[in-house]
Amino acid sequence: MNKKKNPAHYWLGLIGIAFQMGIIIYGGAKLGQWLDHQYSTDSNTYTIIFTLLGVVISMYLVVRQTKRLNP
Repeated sequence: MNKKKNPAHYWLGLIGIAFQMGIIIYGGAKLGQWLDHQYSTDSNTYTIIFTLLGVVISMYLVVRQTKRLNP
């Protein structure tokens, strides 16, 4: 029996991925800002590091989830 999937499933999955990316990157940036404030660094080193780490993590998750969305 061939079961067809609803096209809305794919669109909702992609929208969810976009929100997840934004939340992860935002969280990394806020964590970096908090660490910069706690350790009184003027160069925003932690903000840069944790924002980039958030981007890398979110890209990994995007690749993994888009593989799951393809039939």
